[in-house]
Amino acid sequence: MGGTLHITSGDCAGGLLAKGGLPGEVLVWHDILYDGPRGPGWPDEAALGARALFLEQATAGGLAGEFVLGTLRTQYRKLAAAGAYEGIVLWFDACLFDQAMLAHILACLLHHGIRRAELLCIDAFPGIVPFNGLGQLEPEQLAPLYDRRRPVTDEQFGYATLADRAFATQDAALFSALAREADAPLPWMPAAVTRWLQEQPDPATGLGRLERLALEAISAGCETPGGIFRAAAAADTPPQFWGDTTLWAKINGLAERRPPLVRIEGPAQRLPQWESPLALDSFRITIAKEKRRTS
Repeated sequence: MGGTLHITSGDCAGGLLAKGGLPGEVLVWHDILYDGPRGPGWPDEAALGARALFLEQATAGGLAGEFVLGTLRTQYRKLAAAGAYEGIVLWFDACLFDQAMLAHILACLLHHGIRRAELLCIDAFPGIVPFNGLGQLEPEQLAPLYDRRRPVTDEQFGYATLADRAFATQDAALFSALAREADAPLPWMPAAVTRWLQEQPDPATGLGRLERLALEAISAGCETPGGIFRAAAAADTPPQFWGDTTLWAKINGLAERRPPLVRIEGPAQRLPQWESPLALDSFRITIAKEKRRTS
């Protein structure tokens, strides 16, 4: 096949790579690999079906299961054939979303005996503060980063397999061990794992960190989805692993609790978690009366 296969997360980063003038083909990986049911390593057909169903349910039907299943099958077929390329370059951010994906892709490459890959991961860029990831860059800023890629070592492949098992099984004890590792082969993984632990429900409130940030923004008077997003992003610590659809899902979950913690008013009972004809600025989110009485 020849050429270079560039693998990254998110359509934004993928689009930038396509415009950046680097030779080769771009594969954008789609999945939320730090959440939901799955096994470690290469999935079978049953596992792909379970992932498709999970993502359909997680987006309240915004992503149709058949569409998701087709996307998953295509990207795994592409990854299985990656050994035919002259080069494989992995472009990933330091955030939880990307690190879970990086660990899984490295584990899947290793499953197919592919140990020849290069990695580019940065957690800062001059002049961009806060820096959350490659998607903030301009296409012409990506090409100079290309020389900073480094071969993935056998130690990194092995460590990625361990991290992928932690994300797949959601093993809190293994996560705690990974979070404490001082000199990890993938140096961004301990911080990403720590952020995963922060997302687990607090024993006292039942809320994860992003849910708390959203609730704090709404309590402070932010009523529009955009206002809540900006307030939560400003209060969070970069790199930010979540996007708008993740935040909308958290707000929907707060509204669906019994008793509800927030109330959603607008053209639908839920914020749309994917492309929708409904305008986000037509929604208002407020603290539920039940919450006000107990505050």
